[in-house]
Amino acid sequence: MSTNPTEFRNVTAIAKANVYFDGKVVSHTLIFPDQTKKTIGLIYPGKYHFSTDKAERMEIIAGACSVKLDGQTAGSGYTAGQAFEVPAKSGFDIEVPVGLCEYVCSFLG
Repeated sequence: MSTNPTEFRNVTAIAKANVYFDGKVVSHTLIFPDQTKKTIGLIYPGKYHFSTDKAERMEIIAGACSVKLDGQTAGSGYTAGQAFEVPAKSGFDIEVPVGLCEYVCSFLG
């Protein structure tokens, strides 16, 4: 059973996109009434590395990806309805083999 969100209400959406890897990863920031932030975005096929400042929870909304957290030797696959967490001051490799991977990123703590 998926616990991933399908919509957010009463948020401020930042119109300017966060664009990474020459447009292969694009997200928009949502600001909630309590000032917490999430990003929602798309990842196009390819392999990318992201560094984290704060801990993150990545919820896969559609598509599929493979993720290897920094310091791990093997990756794990994720599909719609699944999520993974990344520690603060760390990073991860994410690979999308085909199609689009849609996600919601929540910043923890």
